[in-house]
Amino acid sequence: MKAVKFLSMLALSGVLFISCSDDDDTPPEEVNEEEVITTMTVALAPQGGGDTITLQSRDIDGDGPGAPVVTVSGSLAGNTTYTGAIVLLNETETPAEDITEEVAEEDDEHQFFFQTTGSIASVDYGDTDGNGNPVGIVFTLDTDTAGAASITITLRHEPKKPNDGTLADAGGETDIAQTFDLTVQ
Repeated sequence: MKAVKFLSMLALSGVLFISCSDDDDTPPEEVNEEEVITTMTVALAPQGGGDTITLQSRDIDGDGPGAPVVTVSGSLAGNTTYTGAIVLLNETETPAEDITEEVAEEDDEHQFFFQTTGSIASVDYGDTDGNGNPVGIVFTLDTDTAGAASITITLRHEPKKPNDGTLADAGGETDIAQTFDLTVQ
């Protein structure tokens, strides 16, 4: 009877040992949590000199109930090329965290998209990731003749690269998107 009990316990412990075996040596995939982006500031400097126009979307409560405050510092000049630069901040922290640095470091996982209407002739990327795909932290914007215009700037995390330059083809997750209404004089 003792031998049967001993063999039963031995068999059970062998099953437990086998079932608890860890033969998966693959480390768990690193989770890269999305950053909070409260503020997008876009500086548009006219090539050849002149006043820089600043576009800003500021949502201090992050994903909270308050809507972002959107400002445009002035009008754009017609038939002019502007050099654009985007800065992203998380102002829920003190001091504010510069998210632009992370986007630049992880440029293969990010891309800005520019959708325009009205008197904006074109937007062209001024930077690329290590594979030669566009990022959009810096860009050029060409205005057309005088009139109303808008630009929607969207940052996508993990878009398909290369893509056809549209949000529909890019996929990925939207980190921030904002439309700015502009006047071209």
